[in-house]
Amino acid sequence: MTDAEDQESRRPLGITLLTGLYFFFFLLSITTYGHPFPFLGSIYQGTSAKALVFFDSLICIYLLIGIFKRQELTWYLLLCYNLFEIVNTIINLTFIKPKEIARIIGSSVDQGALAINNIAAALAILLLSQFIYRNRKYFNNTDRFLF
Repeated sequence: MTDAEDQESRRPLGITLLTGLYFFFFLLSITTYGHPFPFLGSIYQGTSAKALVFFDSLICIYLLIGIFKRQELTWYLLLCYNLFEIVNTIINLTFIKPKEIARIIGSSVDQGALAINNIAAALAILLLSQFIYRNRKYFNNTDRFLF
């Protein structure tokens, strides 16, 4: 095998780390099954929350496999998913009041800490999206389907 072929077949470290990060996101998503789920300014509970978590987990597993296979379509889907997560966070911060969260979890919620944590998470996703955008060249598998 020549050096050029070896470089082409070797997975870049950034893509390996991105795969691990989205595996963590998948685990994080699936572990919220059965708990209240904030989505677009409302907190869902029961069956609707379980359905939302199930579909979020399916999306995460699709993205995980797409990153692993370096699928070009996944590059677009990652950016769309991350943008949606940022918008969802902003909407939730705007419309879900700390009193409602406190009522559901049964303890007080510091409004300042809630805002700072959510804004920090949104900024982290924005930085992650910038990394994904800049590394488009690694998503070179043009197959339309994962399997």
